[in-house]
Amino acid sequence: MKPGLKPGDRARFSMAVQGQDTVRALFADRGAFPEMPAVFATAKMIGLMEWACVEQLRPHYEPGEDSLGVHVDVDHTAPTLPGQVVTVETEIEEIDGRFIWFRVEAHDGIDRIGAGRHRRALIQTAKFNDRLAAKRATAGLEG
Repeated sequence: MKPGLKPGDRARFSMAVQGQDTVRALFADRGAFPEMPAVFATAKMIGLMEWACVEQLRPHYEPGEDSLGVHVDVDHTAPTLPGQVVTVETEIEEIDGRFIWFRVEAHDGIDRIGAGRHRRALIQTAKFNDRLAAKRATAGLEG
């Protein structure tokens, strides 16, 4: 990771919620949640929080470097409708070697809809892809 990132650094990232971001749309091809309300899915909120953290880190990646989410501890406390914009605020809480802890908080313009912590691990993409290839072979999956 390039130098410059430090605890206390903050960023903000926004996204408009669409129909495919609702609980009903999760695993729709498998009929998982057809009767659920058409509100922003917790899984999508967590994904948006991860995306916001990646966007904060991206300028600090070295060539061939990326990050993966390795821990999530968040709550989802208010519903959000398609058409509303969700803004995630991120703050670097701690940098411990290749692990970066974030505080995350999501708002939909009316309510705080979720908050908590997220940890990402820096990876060397080529090395990680080698691990995936070995696992694919062990699992008997085609590449």
